[in-house]
Amino acid sequence: MRVVFVLLILLSSAVCAHTDFYAHMDIPGLFARDALVEEIKKVDCTLSEGRKTQCWMIVVKAEPKHKMGPWCPRNIVDPITAAGMMFIERQLVPTDGPFVQNAATFFSDPKWSLYDPKTGAVKVTDSKAACEMAARPDVAPQYNNYCVECQASYMGPDFHTRYLIPVQPSKAKTEQRPDPFSGYGVAFNGVKFDISAPVGAILAAHTLAPVDACGGHVNPHVGYHYHAALGCSQAYPSAASHAAIVGVAIDGYLIYARENADGREPSDLDECRGHEFADLGYHYHANLAAENDILHCLKGQRGCALPGKQSQCDFSRRGPPGRR
Repeated sequence: MRVVFVLLILLSSAVCAHTDFYAHMDIPGLFARDALVEEIKKVDCTLSEGRKTQCWMIVVKAEPKHKMGPWCPRNIVDPITAAGMMFIERQLVPTDGPFVQNAATFFSDPKWSLYDPKTGAVKVTDSKAACEMAARPDVAPQYNNYCVECQASYMGPDFHTRYLIPVQPSKAKTEQRPDPFSGYGVAFNGVKFDISAPVGAILAAHTLAPVDACGGHVNPHVGYHYHAALGCSQAYPSAASHAAIVGVAIDGYLIYARENADGREPSDLDECRGHEFADLGYHYHANLAAENDILHCLKGQRGCALPGKQSQCDFSRRGPPGRR
């Protein structure tokens, strides 16, 4: 029923000027009910370039309903079905047992040693404390040569993230980068579309931090989050020939799947991976998964994501709009 409802909203908005598209979109109606901690509501907010407006307050849980993992293999004989994958040199490379066994050869670096040569057991983080020390850009030295795996259960039942996303997007004066906590936006199952995984820092510490088949993994700050849009959340049809809607960006513009109905990426995307199409207003298309960057930048004034019960963005502490 929800797909039909969304289609009706989209069709009704098509008769309006595309500049009014977002005023007619039922953004709360697109979110999975079981992802929400509380009802989505409108609140006053201030965006990244100082515009005072109204935002959707969207409070979501730390983990989705879909299956998470696997991420790290437990032994060098484990097959691809028992492991995740890594963004390496613009490819999604499976991190199965044989990959772990041959990491020194793959990277041309003899310092790679992720397993016990006697038993074949892979060194995997197995506690919240280990996760907190290994799942960060400056990996704690004792967790070099580990496969880093965190569990959503580490977050506890009361952990949630609060998003403030403008009801009506407002073009920014300059292209914006999301702050590291807010990411690019949120999928309709409540999962954050995060910024690029810091692959350089991860590999420099001779560690692996795989994502699963949905492009997601867990860290101790935001819970489960996506580094790629691989179709595991709700998706809603839009125009007949256009891509499906998969989420909303932190600046309020919608995020669509990468490919249109014909299996092709739109040819007129701008530097942020956005464009205007028919009466759908300005929106983004998710990037190729292997690029490790769901979008390239943001065109609108940003809202934010907040931990706990905070209710207002503080851009004075998050740095200027162009800062990563």
